[in-house]
Amino acid sequence: MPPDQWKIPVILMLGIFTGIGLLVLHWSKAPSYLGDKPETCMNCHIMAPQYATWAHSSHRNQTHCNDCHVPHNNVVNKYYFKAKDGLRHATMFTLRLEPQVIFIHEAGQNVVQQNCIRCHEELLTNDKMLRYTQTFDEELKDKQCWTCHRETPHGRVNSLSSVPNARVPVAGSPVPEWIKKLNNQ
Repeated sequence: MPPDQWKIPVILMLGIFTGIGLLVLHWSKAPSYLGDKPETCMNCHIMAPQYATWAHSSHRNQTHCNDCHVPHNNVVNKYYFKAKDGLRHATMFTLRLEPQVIFIHEAGQNVVQQNCIRCHEELLTNDKMLRYTQTFDEELKDKQCWTCHRETPHGRVNSLSSVPNARVPVAGSPVPEWIKKLNNQ
């Protein structure tokens, strides 16, 4: 049993750490990452070109970010991948290590390839498509879908200038309203 004089300081420290932890969860919008809304990707402003190009693509009516970028073989794998990839993104963003040009990593490429096949399987088993691709089978065997479909669904993502007049949701300020009011007085 700890001495009595330790109880209050320990309780205060636990309260402070819990409060800071909850504040960080709130500011990072952590609960939003459990869902599938495309606007969640905009919590990180660097994803604006990807969001804007997707929003102007034919895929926007049928899919959202997680349909392509997260595994769908089981719920455990889906959330494990989201957590692993999200922590990597959060770490890079927090430490200001994000690159000027975003490229998908190998694990993400494998997931996207599997999801292309999952959604477009009927095209891959269509007789007309099979006859067309059989002539290219050796060339296409080890290729990914975006080898040919380069601009699906993100178009040419160089910057927001690649989609003029794009409306990109702006992440809200993490500063609480009561602090803003104090600041304006």
